[in-house]
Amino acid sequence: MRIERIETFRGAVPLIKPFKTALRTVTTAEAIFVKIICDNGIVGWGEAPPTVVITGDSLLSIDSAINYVIKPFLEKKSLLNYELLFQGLKTILVGNSSAKAAVDMALYDCLAQYCKLPLYQFLGGHKQELETDFTVSVNGPEEMGDDAVSYIQQGFNVLKVKVGKDDIATDLERIREVRNRVGNNIKIRLDANQGWTAKDAIRAIRKMEDSGLQIELVEQPVKADDIEGLKQVTDHVDTLIMADESVFTARQAFQVLKTRSADLINIKLMKAGGIYQAQIINQLAETCGVECMVGSMIETRLGISAAAHFAASKQNITRYDFDAPLMLAKEIVDGGIQYNGRFITMPSEPGLGIKGVIFEGGVSVG
Repeated sequence: MRIERIETFRGAVPLIKPFKTALRTVTTAEAIFVKIICDNGIVGWGEAPPTVVITGDSLLSIDSAINYVIKPFLEKKSLLNYELLFQGLKTILVGNSSAKAAVDMALYDCLAQYCKLPLYQFLGGHKQELETDFTVSVNGPEEMGDDAVSYIQQGFNVLKVKVGKDDIATDLERIREVRNRVGNNIKIRLDANQGWTAKDAIRAIRKMEDSGLQIELVEQPVKADDIEGLKQVTDHVDTLIMADESVFTARQAFQVLKTRSADLINIKLMKAGGIYQAQIINQLAETCGVECMVGSMIETRLGISAAAHFAASKQNITRYDFDAPLMLAKEIVDGGIQYNGRFITMPSEPGLGIKGVIFEGGVSVG
C-alpha cells in the first residue's frame, strides 16, 4: 500500500458562542484538512486547527509545512513501513506539531482501514465509550453561572471551567458562582491556561480547598516553561495539578515526570505532533504511575475523532475533553465518533470512520 497523493483543504465553521480562555477568544473554528489517497483506494483524513498562541501554528504555516516539506517526503512511499514514516515525520522539520498531527492521523486512518479495524481497536481497543466534559468559557461570574447551568441541563456531569484572566479575586468569584449554581454533585475542573503565578495559584487553590469548593483538578496554573513553578504548586496544594502547555514532547513529559512537577498530564495531538508521539508520552506517564487526559483544540468532529480513538485505546487515559464539535454552529464532517449527550461512542467502521468533509459552497470531498 503506497501513498499515491496528499491533498489539503481549508475549512471554517462558526461557533455557537465565542470560546474564551486566558489566552484567546475564538469565534470561528478554522482548520487545514488533509486527505491521503493510497494506490489501493484507501483514503485517510486529518485535521489541524491554527492555535498560534499555543502551538505557534497558523493556517498558512500548517498548509506550507504539509505541501512543501511533508508531502514530498511521504508521497510514493509504502505505508506498510510506517515506523520509518512516523520517525521521518518527527525529524524532517522542527516544530510544526499541528501539521504533523494532521498527517499522522491520516496515516493511522489508512493503516487501520487496511487492517479492517476501527482505529481505537488497531491502537489497543481498551474501551468503546467515553464521557466528555463541557467547557465553561471565561466571562463574568453571572454569565459563567448561566452557562454552567445550561450545560448541566443538557446532561453534562463534568465541567471544565476556564479561569486565569483578570485577577485572583475575580477568578474565585467565578468559581464560587459556578459551584453555587450547579450544586455539589457536579465535577468541576479548572483550566488557568498559564494565567497565574505559582504564588497566586497556591493562594487561590488553598482558598478553594478551605472553602470546600471541591475542585477535582487545576490545569496548567503557571507559564508553560515554568516547570519549577508548576512543581511548587503541585507540592503545596492537595488538589490535583495537571500539566498541559508544559508538555508538548516526550522529552518535556519526561522532565515533568522525573521531577514530579504535576499529578496528571493532558495530551493533545496538536501539541504532540500526532498519535505516534502521543502514545510515547502516555507510556512514559503510565510507567511513572501518572494518569493522562486527552484534550483538544477547537476542532471539528474529524480531529476530535482521531483524539477519541487514541484515548479510547489506552487504559492509562482516564479523562476526556472532547466537547469542541458540540460548540460548532453546523456539522461539516460525515462520520466519525457519535455523541449521545455527554457520552461518545466509537465508530465500528474501519479507521477513523470518516466518510467525507463538506467544504464551503457545498463541495463534498469523500
